[in-house]
Amino acid sequence: MTDRVQALEERVAHLLRAVDDLSDVVARQGAQIDRLTRRVQMLMERAAEAEAMAGSAPAADQRPPHW
Repeated sequence: MTDRVQALEERVAHLLRAVDDLSDVVARQGAQIDRLTRRVQMLMERAAEAEAMAGSAPAADQRPPHW
């Protein structure tokens, strides 16, 4: 019976490590998503400013050329 308990304890230890590793990965990905979201927002603002300075309508408001 002790062999069985030891085997279960080993499995639990491996699973706990896997959960910790995955938690770290998720935390890093969350931080990266936040950085990329901020960069996209900044680029969208820059594009809107450039369009406003050029005097044209924003691309989202223009009809596609095939219409």
